[in-house]
Amino acid sequence: MFSKKLLKFAAVGITSIAILAGCSTSEASDSKDKGNSSKVRTVKVAFDQASKPISYIDDQGNPTGYDVEVMKLVDELLPDYKFEYVGTTSDDLLIGVEQGKYQVGVKNAFFTEERTEKFIYPKEFLGLSSAGLVLRKEDENIKSLKDFASAGYSLAPIAANNAQYTVIDEYNKKNPDNKVKLKAGDAFTIDIVQWVNEGRVDGGVMIEGPFNQQVTAKDGAYHKLENDIVYNEFAVIKTWPLYNKKEQKFADAYDKAIKQIKEEQKTNELSKKFYDRDLFEVLEQVER
Repeated sequence: MFSKKLLKFAAVGITSIAILAGCSTSEASDSKDKGNSSKVRTVKVAFDQASKPISYIDDQGNPTGYDVEVMKLVDELLPDYKFEYVGTTSDDLLIGVEQGKYQVGVKNAFFTEERTEKFIYPKEFLGLSSAGLVLRKEDENIKSLKDFASAGYSLAPIAANNAQYTVIDEYNKKNPDNKVKLKAGDAFTIDIVQWVNEGRVDGGVMIEGPFNQQVTAKDGAYHKLENDIVYNEFAVIKTWPLYNKKEQKFADAYDKAIKQIKEEQKTNELSKKFYDRDLFEVLEQVER
């Protein structure tokens, strides 16, 4: 009897040890996973929440748009980082990234030398953007900045800290005898379509995506002006994420990831999805 009890006790003990060993292995594995997750750094990615289709908040309250969706793909390739998206205004994004409130910001940003003093531009650009002139239908023959300047037309004011201002300024420096009448505005953005339609100015600089959302789209705020206002592209320009000056390591990690994403042509797919055209098809002709 004693022997049977001893054997039964031993069996229970062995089973218990096996269970404990299993738990120990599981806990060790969990601990290892948690150890890895504890090394994951959460970074704040600011985006202009009112710049559809570039970056915006959809009907379900989720951040989306070309810039945001590309950054989501970058996030998937960076196991050491977890991206937290923060919708904000263009001005707050610039100030916030510069001060370190956000680690990186996306807002269809063009490259300017002035901004390199405040932000890190990575080696790899994020996407491409069509920049064009918004004009009244009767002026649709104006196809370029040269045409616009030659006509002596007035341009809607552009804030000096807006990269679009830099684009026009660069043209003027290259063409001193045929300058566009460039005026610095007080506000970062103005209602270009309304200004042009009302005749307050002859034209204005705008990005194709927002123009299509406002005018071409059937639910656009100015769809009723579709036959009165035109958009004439004058350049396709590279766009970049802006990193805080202390985030060089993060910017380097982005470079490696975005290069892979471009090679897999996922940026081409997103360009078609959000801009209704693959802007990467003209990449070889992009000068800026």
